[in-house]
Amino acid sequence: MVDVEVRDVHFSYSTQDVLKGISFKAKPGEITAIIGPNGAGKSTLLKIIAGLLKPKIGSVLLNGVDIAEMSRDERVKIVSYLPQENVIPGILTVYEVVLLGRIPYLSWKVKDEDLRITEKFLRDLGLEKYAKRFAHQLSGGERQMVLIAQALVREPKVLLLDEPVSNLDIKNQLEILDLIRKITVAKGITTIVILHDLNLASRFADKLVVLNNGSLYAFGTPMEVLTPEMLAKVYGVEAKVLIDSGCPQVSIIRSLNRSPQLASVK
Repeated sequence: MVDVEVRDVHFSYSTQDVLKGISFKAKPGEITAIIGPNGAGKSTLLKIIAGLLKPKIGSVLLNGVDIAEMSRDERVKIVSYLPQENVIPGILTVYEVVLLGRIPYLSWKVKDEDLRITEKFLRDLGLEKYAKRFAHQLSGGERQMVLIAQALVREPKVLLLDEPVSNLDIKNQLEILDLIRKITVAKGITTIVILHDLNLASRFADKLVVLNNGSLYAFGTPMEVLTPEMLAKVYGVEAKVLIDSGCPQVSIIRSLNRSPQLASVK
């Protein structure tokens, strides 16, 4: 099991400050969701946690070890990262794409264990029927599910997902996030996920990281973080927060930042 600590992370693209002093801890067996408006720095933060970008100041620690000091081979055996936009290279079958997720463990000869785990995740995600089809022939949502399977099949200790359900319908969103939650708890994985839908984040995440203009606005449980005040300040909306079975659910009323042109429309 691996604790992830983001410690005072600053990052800039050229002269533009993107992240300013971000600090929080993510624990094994929990889902930590990063939320915030467009341009808040969510994807940049996830890339830094994955070790793909180096912070200007600060560090990301895995069980106390700076990820910047790890080799790529050490990193990929611990961390599995699925970016928001991912292209399946070449002409590969669904089975082959998912099996490639086992790359850190593959040798010239594929082991029976690698095949067993691949077939398990194909079944778990309802992809078994597509196993022999070429991945480029699938719909966008189906390809996204294949890539999620590829991220999970590695059986990582840290799982990083950038808007993994954005291309899926409601049914598949719920089923995929439910599966990710079950695996996170059962395997003691530290899962950090960017989610656009606040109600999905509330339902499936243990902790929420709220970014606003590159700064950490709030960190805590959904009950602590999802408030009308936060939604007004960070998202610029008036909203009600209703509690459903102990889970806060956001109901948007109106935008607080309407332009004069829009305000004049009746």
